[in-house]
Amino acid sequence: MSAATDSDAVGMDTYGYYSPLVGRVRIFGWIMVATTMIYVVNNYLNVWLEFPGVVALITGDSQNLALSLLQALLYLGGILGPVYFVLRTKDRRLRADAMAMASITNFIIRAAFWAVVFIGVVDAAISFLRVEGLLAAVVGEQLATDLGRSRFRGPFVHVPLILLGILFAIRTKTLGFQWLALLVVVAELFIVISRFVFSYEQAFQGDLVRFWYGALFLFASAYTLFEDGHVRVDVLYAGFDSTTKGFVNAIGCIVLGFTLCWTIFVYGAWDKASIINSSILNYEVSQSGFGMYVKYWMAGFLIVFAVSMSIQFCSYLLESIADYRKDAGKREAVITGAH
Repeated sequence: MSAATDSDAVGMDTYGYYSPLVGRVRIFGWIMVATTMIYVVNNYLNVWLEFPGVVALITGDSQNLALSLLQALLYLGGILGPVYFVLRTKDRRLRADAMAMASITNFIIRAAFWAVVFIGVVDAAISFLRVEGLLAAVVGEQLATDLGRSRFRGPFVHVPLILLGILFAIRTKTLGFQWLALLVVVAELFIVISRFVFSYEQAFQGDLVRFWYGALFLFASAYTLFEDGHVRVDVLYAGFDSTTKGFVNAIGCIVLGFTLCWTIFVYGAWDKASIINSSILNYEVSQSGFGMYVKYWMAGFLIVFAVSMSIQFCSYLLESIADYRKDAGKREAVITGAH
């Protein structure tokens, strides 16, 4: 079937899949996805490995400009790569790219969910043994002392559990937040029973609930956007046709969605002094004595939120443009009402 015939069959405009609008939107979307990931990688290089950063290439205030040039080339690749990909796949549909971006988001939040489940269980167990004076008997005096320091517990306990979460994300398909929601309820129920039945309450119990609930709220946001389940101020939107809704959603992604995500990136993770980076870099913990050592990861939740939402906004933008063009294959959201 010829391209023109296929375009007519799916109700697209005279440009078909080769429309300049489609090409530009696809390029923009994939550049946003690539630069989001590259920004996070460069943030790690700058803060933890002390690379000079791209800015040093402009100011010239670094003795190792080669590393700065390498970081700049990463961004250049994040621009040229999507352009090359789109030019090589001109007949690819907007909705196909949107689903590919959604799959990337799903993997990120699936890995994050499993990681916080494992970290929550293990860190709570360590905190329980510490507060009851049993940790040294289980792991030995030296390791018990080391586990009492966040700078040890972070890289040697939490990081391996994150890697385990990534492996689970590769092997499983479920997003995992249903299980996390159940665990939040179980953890809260355990607090109620232990407090009012056994008169037992420790700081780590509340920390565990806050840790899991924060992850549930922030990580599930991208999935909720995918299923169009976020709350809308629905005064005019409900009366719009699909074309107008697509246009409004596309503008909202660009003006509101990307602005929110990049505000978090720039203000929260620009340098070592930024609030998110400084918390993670210093392995910040709460002042509750024998509580869990996960406060710095809760700051990191904002990065996961910004990354997953930024990529999902790219997916939503492409779907919205497809709706605006009345392309075939519109996906019906599972969530029918706002939550």
